[in-house]
Amino acid sequence: MTAPQDPAADPSAPGTPPAAARTAPSAPDAAPGARPVPAHPPSRSRTVLAAAHVVADPHTTTPDGPAAVDWDATLAFRHHLWAHGLGVAEAMDTAQRGAGLDWPAAAELIRRSAAEARTVGGLLACGAGTDQLAPHETSLDRIRGAYEEQLGLVEDAGARPVLMASRQLAAAATGPEDYRALYCHLLRQAARPVILHWLGPVFDPALAGYWGSVDPDAATETLLAIVADHPGKVDGVKVSLLDPAREVALRRRLPPAVRCYTGDDFHYPELIAGDEHGASHALLGVFDPLAPLAAAAVRLLDGGDTAGFRAALDPTVALARHLFEAPTRHYRTGIVLLAWLAGHQSHFAMVGGLQSARSLPHLRRAHQLADRLGLFPDPELAAHRMRRLLAGHGAGDA
Repeated sequence: MTAPQDPAADPSAPGTPPAAARTAPSAPDAAPGARPVPAHPPSRSRTVLAAAHVVADPHTTTPDGPAAVDWDATLAFRHHLWAHGLGVAEAMDTAQRGAGLDWPAAAELIRRSAAEARTVGGLLACGAGTDQLAPHETSLDRIRGAYEEQLGLVEDAGARPVLMASRQLAAAATGPEDYRALYCHLLRQAARPVILHWLGPVFDPALAGYWGSVDPDAATETLLAIVADHPGKVDGVKVSLLDPAREVALRRRLPPAVRCYTGDDFHYPELIAGDEHGASHALLGVFDPLAPLAAAAVRLLDGGDTAGFRAALDPTVALARHLFEAPTRHYRTGIVLLAWLAGHQSHFAMVGGLQSARSLPHLRRAHQLADRLGLFPDPELAAHRMRRLLAGHGAGDA
């Protein structure tokens, strides 16, 4: 059987569940630029943000050129997330900040996404960093100025700021006091509560020793001191260490009004479910491809059904761990692949040419795992596109 434009997948292919077992949770946008009407309100029990990817313009993207973005498809995907009741974490590392998306493009992305969020009342948090500086900038004054510029742009757009971990600060700071001085300066002038971002070296090796120490216990104390010194200025702390025990320990020491946002793409079901002492909220790159399943699972938590939440979300961990396997920083390639296979964009090109950052076997396995979860609204389209990708690289269908 052949679809009008894409041939059907082979139903006998290994790992292909029967048609009756497929539970594709949502259809992709009908066309680039489509704006789905929000079908679900945000969660009542957790604040849940999906860090969203950007869709490259395949006609002008080059590895060494400035970032070229397909704005219609990129913004349509944000509406897809809002339609499911998720918030959007914009211009973060999932959007290739520091990996192809330069500051001018990130600034435009923030402005455009904020304008779109206002049309649907969508929750939006945006990254503010220092990536307009040269990579080896060592002046703390210039680093502070760069943060101020980006923080001001995010606030002017009406979004909640996320103070992203800075590679330049990690290189320039001589100890914890440099971090406390800079962050305290920024928090004093912030117009609204911000999210602090602790991105571990597993995601970005240049951030080793953040908060002034390679000892995570000492780094934790510095972060907690910054939070404690500025009551009412910190909405939450986003923790991306892939260390669930450390996240739970930090979560229990945060002031009651300060959220812990898990960025742990390996252990998110247990961290969001929580325990008798509390739970994590979420700011996750893996919720980009998992949006329909993740949103439905969190709605179960709203009704007090923790067991149902775990039953819905636990099966997604195998896919998440595959996407984020070492080198973890290349997880974006699998996320963009799945967006293409799901029909959210018309091509598998990435800013900076990073579609080549993962091997074909890795991409093939991502397709198989996502298919078993029922993530593709049109499994035949996804299978056809995957076969086409493999064939185009001489890999055949094996």
